[in-house]
Amino acid sequence: MLSLLRRLVQEVNAASSLAAALEIIVERVQAAIAVDVCSIYLRDDGHQVLMATRGLKPESVGEVRLDLDQGLIGLVCERAEPLNLEEASSHPRYQYFPETGEEAFHSFLGVPIIRHSEVVGVLTAQRTTSERFDEDSVSFLVTVASQLAAAIAHAEVTGGINDLLGKRTGKDLPLIGLAGSSGVAMGTAIVQYPQADLDAIPDRQVDDPKAEINALNQAVAEVRRDIQDILVRLEEQKLPMEDRALFEVYLMMLDSGGMIDKVIEYIRAGSWASGALKRAVEEHVKVFESMEDPYLSERASDVRDLGIRILSYLQSAPAKKSYYPRHTILVGEEISATMLAEVPASRLAGVISVRGSSNSHVAILARSMGIPAVMGVADLPVHRIDSQRVIVDGYQGKVFIRPSAAVRAEYKRLIQEASALSAELDTLIDEPALTPDGVRIPLYANTGLLADIAPSLKCGAEGVGLYRTEFPFIIRDRFPGEEEQFRIYRQVMLAFPGKPVVVRTLDIGGDKALSYFPIQEENPFLGWRGIRITLDHPEIFLVQMRAILRASEGIDNLNILLPMITNVAEVEAAKELLVRAVEELREEGRAVDMPRLGVMIEVPAAVYQAEALAKRVDFLSVGTNDLTQYLLAVDRNNSSVAHLFDGLHPAVLQALMQVIKAAHKHRKPVSVCGEMAGDPAAALVLLGMGVDSLSMNAASLPRVKWVIRNFTQAKAKELLGEVLTMLAAEEIRQRLNDALDAAGLGGLLRPGR
Repeated sequence: MLSLLRRLVQEVNAASSLAAALEIIVERVQAAIAVDVCSIYLRDDGHQVLMATRGLKPESVGEVRLDLDQGLIGLVCERAEPLNLEEASSHPRYQYFPETGEEAFHSFLGVPIIRHSEVVGVLTAQRTTSERFDEDSVSFLVTVASQLAAAIAHAEVTGGINDLLGKRTGKDLPLIGLAGSSGVAMGTAIVQYPQADLDAIPDRQVDDPKAEINALNQAVAEVRRDIQDILVRLEEQKLPMEDRALFEVYLMMLDSGGMIDKVIEYIRAGSWASGALKRAVEEHVKVFESMEDPYLSERASDVRDLGIRILSYLQSAPAKKSYYPRHTILVGEEISATMLAEVPASRLAGVISVRGSSNSHVAILARSMGIPAVMGVADLPVHRIDSQRVIVDGYQGKVFIRPSAAVRAEYKRLIQEASALSAELDTLIDEPALTPDGVRIPLYANTGLLADIAPSLKCGAEGVGLYRTEFPFIIRDRFPGEEEQFRIYRQVMLAFPGKPVVVRTLDIGGDKALSYFPIQEENPFLGWRGIRITLDHPEIFLVQMRAILRASEGIDNLNILLPMITNVAEVEAAKELLVRAVEELREEGRAVDMPRLGVMIEVPAAVYQAEALAKRVDFLSVGTNDLTQYLLAVDRNNSSVAHLFDGLHPAVLQALMQVIKAAHKHRKPVSVCGEMAGDPAAALVLLGMGVDSLSMNAASLPRVKWVIRNFTQAKAKELLGEVLTMLAAEEIRQRLNDALDAAGLGGLLRPGR
């Protein structure tokens, strides 16, 4: 049965149209479970319409239309669960349709076709005998119905449903993904497929490891040349050096001490090069994907992209040259930054990817290039939309396939309005984030890669509010040395002369594991992580402190931030090590100063000790992502509870109020560096609370600045007073959105103005 299901799924996915897919299903199901009739009803304008059948009269297809509460089909719709009857005609809801010829059939099985909690059709089976269907048959039909739901979803967005019903409703149903890069684009979908398939590589032993290592090194050299060619092309396109640094990360991942060393290790153990590569890539991908930090977890796609490119050369697969029309919308299961960079900039209009998020490299690069992108479009029918006209709404994360004339006209208008809004926001880049009543709120950028620097500077960042130091540790198979760390940190410091740079010390453990420093715990999120690890291993902490302090020499813009602080003793211990690092460097003749020291407030314990912590450090920085998660006991990566994660929850707002009040009591500034800082609605309440600075994704900077320059702090305090009386995050968000709309800032909430 399982092999039959696999073949059926493959055939349905390869079908040229929804009509063809329906015919395949009724034919295969009829044969698979030995029934006399298999039929499919689909929902249309308040009716269930017979759209395909094997066993009933063919002429009844398209003619039999039932109200949603009519007959046994209506009962399946109402209950949204299977209906299994020994004798259908004896059921009180049975209704006879003479045009179908179904009077000869007795047993009945109907299962709902459900998409996004809504019944969109019914799949039925009937027999001439009077007997209930067995459990295997019911399970089989339920599984087939789930596949049919996916086919219907694809057909809805490509127009297949309307084609099947012989009409054009003018109702465009967008696919929903994640906003990767803001903006709107209209153009032609050009589908990109991976050059090779890592998953298809079998295990194989070899007798000549040396030959396999040579083949690997040649493939790596070819990939290195490809990336260097991309760098040259991007330079010719006048993309700033900092943007091109994105691909320097790829080159760094090919260096010794990283994944390639692991591949060689497996080859020497007897594996052939392709199998060793697959194993090493899978291990690295697993490490990244297990990380809760969305910024770091998206690095898994970079590792996979490199692995695929190396494999393509191992298999001697020549690179395919693609034709890119004007206004190309690049589409794929997983668009990589290298795929995007290979398209001529003059022809690239937008990006759509089934996988990925706003933290993926391709999204970062798209933002830097000003290209709209929608990521994580799970329902995207990739194999059916090549050369189709599409619209990419990077503001709302929407994709329209074959949009109607009305939708195209509306988006043309929105593109014009968005262009005007973008031009207006561009005029604010060099302006301060100053409220009309004279309150200055510095806006900083969150970064973790050198590639983030250029977008941050372009968007007017006044410094770095959070620099994550984990990436160089994660991509290697050993701890990076002091010199390696120094070179990276120095580039960040030099990019922001005269502006503060807040460097967070190593925050590993929990979701951020190192392959060479394994931590086995039943509950890693409440275990050995963050400052706990580095204090237990002062040799790691001191090497990093020395590298950071040396990087700041002569620049004087360093601030150090301690993660995962839960008690005062941790701060005191970290300060002792920091003083020791400063003294060591001074003894070596280095002109280093004691930097400003801060702590992250990201667990409830720190909220309740905020006053004690503020007495001992120079500033507090609230990580609202983790704080919200710990306060609400919600894993936002768990689809079952992710909808409960909201930084505007009343408990989160009360915690923020307590932290700000405690810090200001001791004249210490408070920054917010989580996603709340980049949310225009949340920025309003943070302004009202009196937060001293905000740090966010670079793309959010101009929009938050627009909010601050249009609201007095007095008005923000008034709004804060209102929302603090509310009991639901949804109610709070709606009130804040209404305030933005009333102030003429509706363009921050949707495309256009």
